[in-house]
Amino acid sequence: MSDEDDLEDFEPDQDDFEKEDDEKETEEEEDYRKEEEEFPEEWLPNPLSEDMMKEGLSLLCKTGTGLGHAYVKLEVKERDLTDIYLLRSYIHLRYVDVSENHLTDLSPLNHLTHLLWLKADGNRLRSAQLNERPYLQTASFAYNQITDTEGISHPRLGSLNLKGNSIRMLTGLDPQKLISLHTVELRGNQLESTLGINLPKLKNLYLEIKDAGLQT
Repeated sequence: MSDEDDLEDFEPDQDDFEKEDDEKETEEEEDYRKEEEEFPEEWLPNPLSEDMMKEGLSLLCKTGTGLGHAYVKLEVKERDLTDIYLLRSYIHLRYVDVSENHLTDLSPLNHLTHLLWLKADGNRLRSAQLNERPYLQTASFAYNQITDTEGISHPRLGSLNLKGNSIRMLTGLDPQKLISLHTVELRGNQLESTLGINLPKLKNLYLEIKDAGLQT
């Protein structure tokens, strides 16, 4: 069975990933804000290394025709990373957690054609833009410095978390591309309008209306 066959049949098992309740979300939000206050904006270069990869890789699965195997899950949280260029070579990764680092660029993930699940919370990202990932179903960019919603066009994306960023306007959310998106988290932003949300499968939308004159 090919990688594509495996991914076509994939259905996320909620027990496989952390389910954050409101209390934990509050604690994380406080931690992220405290980190921003305690540390400077500039960091010494600290790229992802082979040793970090060896420590963070798990979940051995079949690849290609089923004759080969590769690790498909990577967790490299809280490593002070500034660069994940090395990921360009790990094309079989499906689950990636690079949260709580100092990343400003996720472009190496554009080489991961089998990516299913991504968590990049608590970095220094200014954009959630990636090339269209054909199998990406869950993506979280909470507590970054993201200012817009451009460049999010993954056809199987079901859950998108942009909590705690600096988004004012919702642009680029193409209903013809985001045909599977059912849950969007936008609390903790600076929204001036809800215009731009016209998604065919949307069931859960979380946002805070702080301005009584907010346009809808």
